[in-house]
Amino acid sequence: MSNTKESRPTLRAGLRHTERMVVTPSHTVPQLADWPGFSDMPPVFATAMMVGFMEQTCIQALRPYLEEGQRTVGTHVDMSHVAATPVGMEVEAAVELVDIQGKALTFKVVCRDAAGPIGQGLHRRAIIDLQRFEQRLAEKTTATAAR
Repeated sequence: MSNTKESRPTLRAGLRHTERMVVTPSHTVPQLADWPGFSDMPPVFATAMMVGFMEQTCIQALRPYLEEGQRTVGTHVDMSHVAATPVGMEVEAAVELVDIQGKALTFKVVCRDAAGPIGQGLHRRAIIDLQRFEQRLAEKTTATAAR
């Protein structure tokens, strides 16, 4: 992306960003949706929540580089989750933009807690025009409702 009249910085590979959060009961496996298979699982940081946290970190990293009306959406997740994190422990997600192909962005991601790494992998996002995306979604909803 090039600079705009608003002097947005240029998006380049090598961009790094880190976010931190404390695991609460709402981030644990038993709290996931209404899926009964999770209800009797240990109350540790859920893989789905870790992935969401890593996505959030990528989103925050990209915000200064997007034009008005642009957002990013996740298109691919390839991550391991190798260690459990208990409620009350802080986790950190560190992301690095490693490739840009047009509007397709690839991040290397690492998540860790106080004891060490808990997950890592690659995450791809795509830059979208929010208005056009919402229009396509409405069209899809209308088309499927007519069936």
